[in-house]
Amino acid sequence: MKIAIIHDWLVTYGGAERVLKEMLSIYPDADLYTLIDFLKEREFILNKEVKTSFLQKFPFVKEKYRSYLPFMPCAIERFDLSSYDMIISSCHCVSKGIRKKKGQIHICYCHTPIRYVWELKRDYLAQIRGIKGAMANIFLNFIKDWDLKAAKNVDHFIANSHYIKERIKRYYNRDAVCIYPPIDIERFEIGEKKDNFFITGGRLVPYKRFDLVINAFSKLSLPLLVFGDGPCIKDLKDRAGKNIEFLGWQDEDRLKEYLKKARAFVFAGIEDFGILPVEAQACGTPVIAYGEGGLKETVILYKTGVFFYEQKEEALISAIKEFNKREFLPKIIRENAERFGRERFIKEFKDFVKEKLNEKI
Repeated sequence: MKIAIIHDWLVTYGGAERVLKEMLSIYPDADLYTLIDFLKEREFILNKEVKTSFLQKFPFVKEKYRSYLPFMPCAIERFDLSSYDMIISSCHCVSKGIRKKKGQIHICYCHTPIRYVWELKRDYLAQIRGIKGAMANIFLNFIKDWDLKAAKNVDHFIANSHYIKERIKRYYNRDAVCIYPPIDIERFEIGEKKDNFFITGGRLVPYKRFDLVINAFSKLSLPLLVFGDGPCIKDLKDRAGKNIEFLGWQDEDRLKEYLKKARAFVFAGIEDFGILPVEAQACGTPVIAYGEGGLKETVILYKTGVFFYEQKEEALISAIKEFNKREFLPKIIRENAERFGRERFIKEFKDFVKEKLNEKI
């Protein structure tokens, strides 16, 4: 069987790319397609030659690729995958819109419906004023209509959480099965002895609400480490108290050591699934999180962490105080994380594909 795997873009190595890595481990002979490819790390894609779109040659595309969203539907539809028996799309933006011919099967692993045109559209437009805002609204409505049509061409949806499964049903009126992303649990060891600091981080972007975490910890004067980089870093540093230290980008081994030693991992945004909170739990480290989205499926209240239910400083501060009153057992926390291992993902994904291929026969 000839298989094509198509991924939105290869710019950073994040959660979607970890899923892609395991897809390629299951189907090592599959051909790989993406809109643009600027990743230096090639081992996780088995050093494959990657087939890219015309966007690869656009000016400043490496840094400004999101600005080329208007061209992405056209770019994805221009790929010719007619010679393949099965197409697997790894999608958080437009890759589900690949054209297929009669007789092919298209399975979409959906990390999220396009944020810009669904739940974050209002936030995005609030940053743009005047005629540019009006034009952006028209364009986003076009992308929304295109996204709905693209979803109809998918044969089978896989969601990365029940939270995303519900959104696929709400936005696309399509059913999906939930297969959680793979976490390399064996790479982490339990940190039995915790140091006196909390930790947060990742991509420092507005919707992850690191501003809320910075403000709360500045008021409490509790030690907080912040790792990662992104467009919000200057604002976050400007509002941070002396008790907050910015670590910048950390490689996987150094980040693992911080996660092992932290009292808790703190997250105030809404995650589709949330790989970092699971990795923290793999280290036996509890989580303090906003009680919405995928984290409700990975954190067990008062056993592996605590929730707050309003995205306000006062709610997070109350949750931190509640956390300080409770005792958490690293072994129990680790056992919860083990539910999300690589072997589980590989088995569930292979079984799902096999089932759908058998239905087609």
